Amino acid sequence: MVKAVLSVVLVLVVISSTIAKYIPKTGKRIPQTLSRGWGDQLIWAQTYEEALYWSRSRNKPLMVLFHLEDCPHSQALKKVFSENNELQKTLDEDFIVLNLVYETTDKHLSPDGQYVPRILFVDPSMTVRADINGRYSNRMYAYETADINLLISNMQKAKKLLKAEL
Repeated sequence: MVKAVLSVVLVLVVISSTIAKYIPKTGKRIPQTLSRGWGDQLIWAQTYEEALYWSRSRNKPLMVLFHLEDCPHSQALKKVFSENNELQKTLDEDFIVLNLVYETTDKHLSPDGQYVPRILFVDPSMTVRADINGRYSNRMYAYETADINLLISNMQKAKKLLKAEL
């Protein structure tokens, strides 16, 4: 009888320890599947509508990232993007983030075409910032691995424009 009770207790302990989520003391968040590898410690919005709501209610700019899982350019940018601590910290503190592997019905998010990877900024007034773009004239919102510093600079620009216009 004692062995049976101990066995049941042991099974319950094992089950509860596997179900419980681990939250490190360092304050790191539990990785989400919504990150798709772009920043597991960031809180990602599920939909464009949710991201717009968060942006407006928290008064933070929104960064929308369009990519494809099987695109080599998206994969290369994802690696550099997720490993850049300055970029990840800025996104965590100052932005609402959304990554999409599909197009939205909002045509404002594809002002010059539907290509990937593409990064757009939207301010809390729900205005797509057409004045914050990458270095290419034919794909204005495209970023490559070598453009990570330009992306960080554009993030700073989005923050400054937010403060200057409010």
